[in-house]
Amino acid sequence: MKILVTGGLGFIGSHVVVKLQEEGFDVVIIDNLSNSDIKVLDGIVAITGITPVFEQLDLREKAAVSGFFKKYTDIGGVIHFAASKAVGESVENPLLYYENNIGTLVYLLQELQKKEQTSFIFSSSCTVYGQADQMPITEIAAIKKAESPYGNTKQIGEEIIQDTCKVSPNIKATALRYFNPIGAHQSALIGELPIGVPQNLVPFITQTATGQRAQLSVFGDDYSTPDGTAIRDYIHVVDLAQAHVTALKKLLENGQATNFDFYNVGTGKGSSVLEVITAFESVTGKKLNYKIVDRREGDVIQAFADTTKANNVLGWRAEHTLEQALLSAWKWEEKQ
Repeated sequence: MKILVTGGLGFIGSHVVVKLQEEGFDVVIIDNLSNSDIKVLDGIVAITGITPVFEQLDLREKAAVSGFFKKYTDIGGVIHFAASKAVGESVENPLLYYENNIGTLVYLLQELQKKEQTSFIFSSSCTVYGQADQMPITEIAAIKKAESPYGNTKQIGEEIIQDTCKVSPNIKATALRYFNPIGAHQSALIGELPIGVPQNLVPFITQTATGQRAQLSVFGDDYSTPDGTAIRDYIHVVDLAQAHVTALKKLLENGQATNFDFYNVGTGKGSSVLEVITAFESVTGKKLNYKIVDRREGDVIQAFADTTKANNVLGWRAEHTLEQALLSAWKWEEKQ
């Protein structure tokens, strides 16, 4: 069976491709290379010994999406990553996010409606919860107004999928609401490869440690948290990749009771920005030059997962520690 991975040369997508190939799936990658690099393909091949099919294609082009599915008629499942993903950037350029994250999802689902049977995994986010009232966040937490256009596209995306599944019983879908992916493959052959200034904490940390960035900005130290800095649930990307493959297998085996379901994917533990900095310094021996600056618009105070549902229903749980994830990210950065 062929599995389509959109955005398959991106940070999370590339790790999922590796897991899929290691477990015997044939993979077809779609990526427009707007926020990724073709050399990631070499890393995937080096790890697995298998060259996945690659199509450079922009999912915003409806005719191109239709042409793809006419060419590849044997796609049995789709894992959809292709989207813009930075909270701060989405605040500055909301229309880019609505076009790229919503339009592409609609075009994909329109093609999947035509298939006899298909499984669909959606790359969702804990941002759908906004600033949750209670920690850890469970799947029954209220879906509040999103704090950013990025978060709103994930809320809308889940609604679109759920509405589509109601009228298209041939589509079974799972949304994985994951928290903050970090780290790199243990081989250091693939990892997070931001183009331009990193939008996420850990690549900014590693680039500061190598001297590529003069200083790390910590956005706010006046939050209502123990040390005043924002708290997130940082999950190793390898654990996250396994969650996708586990969820896909459950769909393919008709193990999901409903046409649409969703799961939190995290470690269940929150770490503050300063705690992450301290942990990085501890495992690498590198001192970081950082400065406290104003809060960043769109950021919530804290978010960490209750993963009971994923643990019990999917049979998945995170295995790596924060320190292991940070060390893998550092080894990847050193290799660059």
